[in-house]
Amino acid sequence: MATLEIRDLHVTVEVENGTKEILKGVDLTVKQGETHAIMGPNGSGKSTLAYSIAGHPKYTITQGTVTLDGEDVLAMEVDERARAGMFLAMQYPVEVPGVSVSNFLRTSATAIRGEAPKLRTWVKEVKSAMEQLQMDPAFAERNVNEGFSGGEKKRHEILQMELLKPKIAILDETDSGLDVDALRTVSDGVNRVRETGEVGTLLITHYTRILRYIKPDFVHVFAGGKIVESGGPELADTLEAEGYEKYTKGGAAV
Repeated sequence: MATLEIRDLHVTVEVENGTKEILKGVDLTVKQGETHAIMGPNGSGKSTLAYSIAGHPKYTITQGTVTLDGEDVLAMEVDERARAGMFLAMQYPVEVPGVSVSNFLRTSATAIRGEAPKLRTWVKEVKSAMEQLQMDPAFAERNVNEGFSGGEKKRHEILQMELLKPKIAILDETDSGLDVDALRTVSDGVNRVRETGEVGTLLITHYTRILRYIKPDFVHVFAGGKIVESGGPELADTLEAEGYEKYTKGGAAV
């Protein structure tokens, strides 16, 4: 069973007046088959956690460890992390002009699987996944995310997740900018992957609305650059009713 372990993680970022510490000692374990929701106010460090694990060069790890199945994730290049089984669905997916969705997906699958998928099987696999996500087949020939709406970009992120079959999937505010119908469609895609029991999911969000469709096993409150409380799904209901004020009083939020 794949396990992502984060221990005492400290992360800084360069700012105008020097260096600012964003993460201040994060401890978290995510196992294959589990779904963890990270909730917290703006500026608490949730997205920094996601991008630091994925290897974004903007962030500097100053202390702590991140391991996947005992292997040092922080020692890996970004592409090595993906091949090891890490996946990040970005809050703001970037456009990649000149690269079609079909080429992007097949190249990614080849890198992850170690060999190119058989074309006939692959075409059926992609078509089926796109149909379930209510994506027009014509999207396969468009450039990656170029001219896509917010909902289309998020569907494409989950399409990648379904096809690449990661061990650990980090979903950074996947619900951001989605209407109710798109949220339900995207959530159904996430749930299809979860139901295989082969992926551990780290779901980062501000709001509980996505948790109506994707039921977490664990909920963690993020404030001031670290996890300040953990519990079961009922904790999300408490946050919906009471907000984050008790966690941010006294300057806890970054």
